[in-house]
Order: sequence, then structure tokens, then C-alpha cells
Amino acid sequence: MSQPMSASDQVYAHVRERILDGSIRAGELITEGQFVESTGLSRTPVREAFLRLEAEGWLKLYPKRGALVVPVQPEEKEQVLEARQLIETHAMTVISADADAADRLSRRLHELTEQTRDAMAVGDIAAFTSLDAEFHLVLVGSGGNDILSDIYRGLRDRLLRMTTRSVWHDKTRMEAIVKEHGALAELVAQRDAAAFSAALMEHMRATHDRAHSR
Repeated sequence: MSQPMSASDQVYAHVRERILDGSIRAGELITEGQFVESTGLSRTPVREAFLRLEAEGWLKLYPKRGALVVPVQPEEKEQVLEARQLIETHAMTVISADADAADRLSRRLHELTEQTRDAMAVGDIAAFTSLDAEFHLVLVGSGGNDILSDIYRGLRDRLLRMTTRSVWHDKTRMEAIVKEHGALAELVAQRDAAAFSAALMEHMRATHDRAHSR
């Protein structure tokens, strides 16, 4: 039986989720008082949550002013993209050696692509970004390397935040992501690892370079 969350954990989860889903934007200054009022909790657990978020790199605290939501840095983006390229290409290389596995994976990726299209249609950005991450996690999991899958899952929060920033109020990019996922699913069916790797990098660049150009 799981233990109930402490007051500090509740605030931490609440603020972190709002950063990840874009409700609190990068570069925004927030205060402890905002969350004391919105959660009904005392200032102590809010302060503890802010300190934890600062230690993890999500916030930068300024005494008597508040906390700045730390933007995604260019070097962080490049490191995430490099890691994704390496891990997803490895998985695709493994998958391409098995025609049946490639066919099953392609069908699953097409299903996720349609679910992503549905989320876009109703303007559910949180669901859209979660399904976008799931598309790539399913691919990596199909590679059969549990250690690489765990590493990739460790990138999930960074991916969610980066994707949310890219698609926020930008239906054009959302539509492009759905189309590109369909194309990636087709390349899986064709078992073309080289073409997949090239298309993957183009897909990631188109999404995340766009966000950093703003």
C-alpha cells in the first residue's frame, strides 16, 4: 500500500507538472505565495518544493523575489537530441532484422499516430505531447535493450517539456509531427534503418529548432 504524499511532495508534483505541460512558461517568475494561496498549504512545504525543483534544475531561486522557471538551454537540447538519435537508431537497427517484429511495431506506431491526431483535433496539448513521447518510447522498447530503454525513459520529462514548448498554440507544427510520425512508421515497415535515422533527425530538428528560434 503506497504512502500518502507529504505536503511538500504535493506542491513539488503540482509545480513540476505545470512546468512540463507549459502552464508555467520558461522564463516566468513565480512566487511561494502563489502556491500557498492556490494549494491552501503553509509556506514551509512550498519552500521545500521550490528548493527541490531548484536542485533538479527546473527553477532558479531569487531571495525575496521568487523563482524563475529555467528555460531549456541550447546545450541541453543538443544533448537530448544526440541521445535520442543514438538510442532510437540502435533500436531501429535491431528491429529491421526481424520482418515480423517490424510489421507489428509499424502497426502500433500507426495506432499511436492516429491517437495523436485525435488529441490534436480537440486541442489537448498535454495528451498530444504524452502520445508523442509514447511513440518514441514504444520504438525504443521494441529494440529489446532494457538499459537503453531505462535511459530513454529518464529523458521523458525533458522531452515533454521541449515538445510542449514547440507545439504550444502552433497547430501547423502539430500537424507536421503527426505526418512525420506516419512517415517514420512506414520506414519501420520498410525496415530501412538508414532512412529512418535521417528522417528522425529531420523530425527532431524541425520540432525543437523551431522552439529555440522564438
